[in-house]
Amino acid sequence: MKAITLLGSTGSIGTQTLDIVEHHPDKFRLVGIAAGSNVALLAAQVMQFKPEIVAICDERKLPELKAAIASLDPQPIVLAGEDSIAEVARYGDAEAVVTGIVGCAGLLPTLAAIEAGKDIALANKETLIAGGPVVLPMAKKHGVKLLPADSEHSAIFQCLQGVPDKGLRRILLTASGGAFRDWPVEDLPKVTMADAIKHPNWSMGRKITVDSATLMNKGLEVIEAHYLFGMDYDHIDIVIHPQSIIHSLIELQDTSMLAQLGWPDMRLPLLYALSWPERIYTDWQPLDLVKSGDLTFREPDHAKYPCMDLAYAAGRAGGTMTAVLNAANEQAVALFLEEKIHYLEIPKVIEKVCDRHRSDLNTAPNLDDILAVDSWARTAVSEAAANLTAVIAG
Repeated sequence: MKAITLLGSTGSIGTQTLDIVEHHPDKFRLVGIAAGSNVALLAAQVMQFKPEIVAICDERKLPELKAAIASLDPQPIVLAGEDSIAEVARYGDAEAVVTGIVGCAGLLPTLAAIEAGKDIALANKETLIAGGPVVLPMAKKHGVKLLPADSEHSAIFQCLQGVPDKGLRRILLTASGGAFRDWPVEDLPKVTMADAIKHPNWSMGRKITVDSATLMNKGLEVIEAHYLFGMDYDHIDIVIHPQSIIHSLIELQDTSMLAQLGWPDMRLPLLYALSWPERIYTDWQPLDLVKSGDLTFREPDHAKYPCMDLAYAAGRAGGTMTAVLNAANEQAVALFLEEKIHYLEIPKVIEKVCDRHRSDLNTAPNLDDILAVDSWARTAVSEAAANLTAVIAG
C-alpha cells in the first residue's frame, strides 16, 4: 500500500485523486490532505479518509473545520495558514505528494515535499514553469522523481517508457482548442467571461478553462515539457486535436510516432503517476475507437492564440522570464474573471509585462529571485491593465 499526501484536495485534481484512493483502498493510503477555503468539502474528506494531518489555507475557517471533524477519533493534526500547506507536504511517511494546487501557490509546498524526499505527482504545471531552475536541481539532489500527472505530459511519459536514450526526436502536445476553437477571429471581441469558462471536452476549474481558451495552457505545457523531458523549444510542437482522445505524441529518431489514447478523464494520468511503474486494473469505461469516431488535427491559428507565441518566447528567454509569464497570466486571467479586463486584453497585458522584464532578466535565478519577480509581475499586470483601461476611456 502506497502512502500519499494530497495538496488541493477540494479542486478538480484533488477530488479525482480521492476517487482513485476510494476505489483502490488496498493500493493507496492517505497520510495528509490540504485545501484552500472550501471547509465543508474538506471536512467531509477528512471524515471519510481519516488522514493524519490536515491543513486549510484560509485561517478564518480553522474553527469551522475543527468543529466539523470534532467527532473523529483519533483526531488528526489540524493546521491553518499558507505555511501549513508546506507542513502537510513534508509530513510523515508519505512516499508521494500529489500537487493539485492551482498556480504558483503550489511552488513552495512542492519544494518542501522534495526536501523531505517525497516523489511528486505533478499536477501543478506552474511549479516547473515558474520554478524549474530551482526545482530540477533540488529534485536531483534529493533523489526525487517528478511524475507528470496532467494528461499531456503523462501521455509523453507513458510513450517514452522503453525508448532508449537519445531516441526522442520531437514532442507533439495536443490541444482541444478550448472554448473558441470554432469561433472566427473576428468574433472574439464579443467574448464574455461566461463564454470562456465553457470547455467543450474537459471538466476543469475556471482559471485553467480560460487558459485553455487562450491556449496559454498549451504554451505553459511547452515550457513544462522542456523542463521535464529536456527537449529544446524547436522540437516541441502544438497541434489542435478537437476530440481530446490522443493526449499527446512523440516522434522518434527514425520518424516512428507513438501516441497515448483515452477518454478525456484526468483520473488515468493521476493513477499512472501514483502507481508507476505498475499498471493497476480499473473498471473504467475502455476507449472504444468506433464510438470515438474520427480523430482530426489542425495547426493552431496564431492570430487566434497569441498567448501561445508569448509562451514560446518566454521559454526561449529562460531564467526568470517564465516565472514572469506565469504570474502575469495568473493575474491577467484573474482580472478577466472579475470582468475588469476583456478577454482580448489578457495577452496584451502579459506581453507588456514580459517586455518590461527583459532588461532585468536573470538567467540563473535562485528561489528568492523567482518569488521576487512573481510578486513584481502581478503588480505590473495591474498597472498595465489600468493603462489599457485609461487608453480605452480616453
